[in-house]
Amino acid sequence: MKLTEQQWRERLTDEQYRVTRLKGTEYPFSGELLHHTADGTYHCVCCGTVLFDSATKFDAGCGWPSFYQAIENKVKYQPDHSHGMQRIEILCATCDCHLGHVFDDGPAPTGQRYCVNSVSLSFKHTTKA
Repeated sequence: MKLTEQQWRERLTDEQYRVTRLKGTEYPFSGELLHHTADGTYHCVCCGTVLFDSATKFDAGCGWPSFYQAIENKVKYQPDHSHGMQRIEILCATCDCHLGHVFDDGPAPTGQRYCVNSVSLSFKHTTKA
């Protein structure tokens, strides 16, 4: 999904644009989805791609929504050496939306912690039959 910077600015709020397109970070403990516990799926706020299942969400105490696993092939990874750190940035595989970073200090079964900005996500409830 390729849009111009102007199209992204028109589609997103100022904060969503700053975080998702300019690789910003929301303030810790400020995101709407931090303590969110409903059953459903978390989607890219930019393009709607499903990224995480609520069953993989956990409270890491880090200030951002955390997941131990992404939906297969929906997140891509790239080295991030900004701010004098060596991290792995996570992006939406469909539209290159900056989501956050992944660390190797998460729980079983993966041992990973996907630390994600709330403003980069939307949530859809699971419908029960």
